[in-house]
Amino acid sequence: MRLDSTLALALEGFGWLPNRLRRCDADALPTRLLGQRTVALHGPEAARFFYDERHIHRHGAIPGPVQSTLFGHRAVHSLDGEAHRVRKALLVALLTDGDVDGLVGRVATTWDAAARDWAARGPVVLFDEVSGVLTRAVHDWTGIPLTDDQVPAVAADLVAMVDGFATGGPRHWRARRARTRRENWLAGLVERVRRGEATVPAHCAVRAVAAHRDADGSPLDPCTAAVELLNIVRPAVAVTWFVAFAGHALHRWPEHRDRLRASDPAFAEAYAHEVRRFYPFAPFVGGRAVADLEWAGVRIPAGAMVLLDLYGQNHDPRLWPDPYRFDPDRFVGRRIGPFELVPQGGGDPRSGHRCPGEMITVALLRDLVVRLARLDYRLPAQDLRITLRRIPTRPRSGVIIDVRRTA
Repeated sequence: MRLDSTLALALEGFGWLPNRLRRCDADALPTRLLGQRTVALHGPEAARFFYDERHIHRHGAIPGPVQSTLFGHRAVHSLDGEAHRVRKALLVALLTDGDVDGLVGRVATTWDAAARDWAARGPVVLFDEVSGVLTRAVHDWTGIPLTDDQVPAVAADLVAMVDGFATGGPRHWRARRARTRRENWLAGLVERVRRGEATVPAHCAVRAVAAHRDADGSPLDPCTAAVELLNIVRPAVAVTWFVAFAGHALHRWPEHRDRLRASDPAFAEAYAHEVRRFYPFAPFVGGRAVADLEWAGVRIPAGAMVLLDLYGQNHDPRLWPDPYRFDPDRFVGRRIGPFELVPQGGGDPRSGHRCPGEMITVALLRDLVVRLARLDYRLPAQDLRITLRRIPTRPRSGVIIDVRRTA
């Protein structure tokens, strides 16, 4: 019997899986996690294999603690087949085919107003401020009523859901409490919308989710509707991590600042992709083998947990020459294959399990890195280290900036 790697994962964080695959000089590795048979896979062809529903299903693969914090129970992430396709179509319509430019515009307006306030307040923590900006804007965009006084608490809860999904202890329990609060709040809103008692815009995500019917023709129960609303707003607020990483990158490699300030769309998008590739976001994703399978000469028993290495693939020198060098130009003029850059999964976001909010992530980050580069600020002395042991991780200080006042 193979040794269980749960403790090693907890101790090594993002490095656990890439380190083991590298030591074995293999793209497939049998192991055990939480006592379960597990096979870890790596590389674009592994991603293609992993996202094929004939091979891997998600139902029963997401651990209960992760559902209770990050995704929510009965969320689209836990569905397969027609049930997944119908629910996913709802999110794709809102997050991919919807008014993405409208969300970017709301975020830009909210950022600009906040930045003027930062100049008057003195040093602020970029991570905390951006989470508030994104929370305010995405709630307006989705039609979820939110007062200015509510923004700090809601932002803190949305950040907590992401921050506590992969750990035990206080962070995990904060995440559970945060999800319970927000699900109850949004379930009540959905019920009021269905009864015609809530005032929300005529065409908005709240109404779309409240009116949605699943593959069996039934409407979402209020709690599941709340889960899917959170799966719209939470990923948008999770862009906070990438903006903090962008602030870290601008400090370490200031030579890119002038090109961002020039607002070249191609370079801004390349910079956003390089932030997503270079910095740690998710270490891997998991599913369960549908049947007895084999990949790269390794047997995968039916029902076994299958992990796809995300962080390692985003730093694989076979895909990204000199992978630990921050180089946005590697994405200028490059067409990215669906199974190559995988910080938010691989494959087709319209039909597969790739995050449907990835387009919004790129659009928001592309705009905000330019706004951050144009902001006149200095960084006081602080701890900017990023530990790979913590999942999810971020610069320890949250990136403290002191915005200079303008006349």
